[in-house]
Amino acid sequence: MHLSVILRVTGVLLMLFSVAMAAPLLVALHYGEDVLRPFLTAFVITLGTGAALRLLPRRGADLRSREGFLITVLFYAGLGLFGALPIYLAPGVADSFTDAAFESISGLTTTGATVITGLDELPRAILFYRQLLQWLGGMGIVVLAVAVLPMLGVGGMQLYRAESPGPVKDNKLTPRITQTARALWLIYCGLTLACGAAYWAAGMSLFDAICHAFSTVAIGGFSTHDASLGHFQSGAVESVAIVFMILAGMNFSLHFLAWRRPKQYLRDIELRTYLATIAVVAALVIWVLARFDATPSPFREGLFHAVSITTTTGFTTTNFSVWPSFAPVLLLFAAFVGGCAGSTAGGIKVVRAVLIIRQGVREIRRLIHPSGVFPVKLGKEVVPDRVLDGVWGFFAAYMIVFLAMVCVLLGISSLDFQSAFSAVGACLNNLGPGLGDVALNYAGLSAPAKWLLSLAMLLGRLEIFTLLVLLTPAYWRS
Repeated sequence: MHLSVILRVTGVLLMLFSVAMAAPLLVALHYGEDVLRPFLTAFVITLGTGAALRLLPRRGADLRSREGFLITVLFYAGLGLFGALPIYLAPGVADSFTDAAFESISGLTTTGATVITGLDELPRAILFYRQLLQWLGGMGIVVLAVAVLPMLGVGGMQLYRAESPGPVKDNKLTPRITQTARALWLIYCGLTLACGAAYWAAGMSLFDAICHAFSTVAIGGFSTHDASLGHFQSGAVESVAIVFMILAGMNFSLHFLAWRRPKQYLRDIELRTYLATIAVVAALVIWVLARFDATPSPFREGLFHAVSITTTTGFTTTNFSVWPSFAPVLLLFAAFVGGCAGSTAGGIKVVRAVLIIRQGVREIRRLIHPSGVFPVKLGKEVVPDRVLDGVWGFFAAYMIVFLAMVCVLLGISSLDFQSAFSAVGACLNNLGPGLGDVALNYAGLSAPAKWLLSLAMLLGRLEIFTLLVLLTPAYWRS
């Protein structure tokens, strides 16, 4: 284990991240807001810590895949804690460092769960910083999912070994990982610019358009207003959000491949399943809203929330948790599936759900024909048993972690079962809004509950195994 090299890499990441704290200074200067000191202090602390780690003597050889686990965890956990500094130091924003850390981790993991109220009155520099955290976290997620986790073999992500045509991908998008990251950055930035321009054309101010573009493409869900996108009362704004939430929930490597060969979209079974899932959830929610006459606009509100919650974005235009019948529960369960692998969305991921279903169907067929050979396929490709084992292992670990966290949260808080179940589900799936007491925000939770849910956000974003492997003694043996 080359700890000195790992810490040096973490130092470089902190130094780069400190720039994110400098960017809101320009917003504060532009609007004449008196929040320069919190950002300057956080910038100096983060940059100084990163520089100190970077100057450690280098001992050891090049990084191996096992070091990738620790670097990945330090990347999100460390940046989450340092990212909390401006929020904590700014007066009147967070009541404690726990709240600031919860908000920062929620941003960087693109969860969108918040403990801050009164957003409409906050300095714009703080609002911009929250949105920027999500945007940076979203890009980190794409690179992590497409370029890093496949090499680590985490939870069946070998299936997307970045990224050649077809559902089972064995070659790189480009020959080198740096070129892969650069290509993904271009796609990500291009979508962000297009989304921001569309929001502006739909009637948002330039500031709101930029901030919500950051959050939309990152599948984050943070907003600059307490009422989220409901603040704008605009069908045009909601239409823009629907389009870009769907695009951001798709595999970014697929966007890369389809840039020159658009037919790749049609051939990808995960994408077809993803779109079909959204369509079915939307149809059921619209039917419930129309049947119970729950809203004057069942189609508009049902479609918007079906897309927002299924993609784990978490934007809202109304409090969907009070909708009648099974609609709120259906939306929450849809978030468990989430978006496509290699996207900024959370959840188990559509491709895993497809493989779990197909594996189940195969077992039923084996009961009928014990001697039969029934390979599991995605398109024309046979899925290796090693990948299927990884998917099932991930699903088992996911369910165990989920149920354990629900039990712990019930024990350390006063939440009822519905609220605790949805809180863990919303944070583990990087969704944000839950049901019951956490439908609007998480401000009323105790400090231990907030730290537990922060851990859930990290577990969900790091694909469970990336963090759990660090808890095994075998990992730390040289």
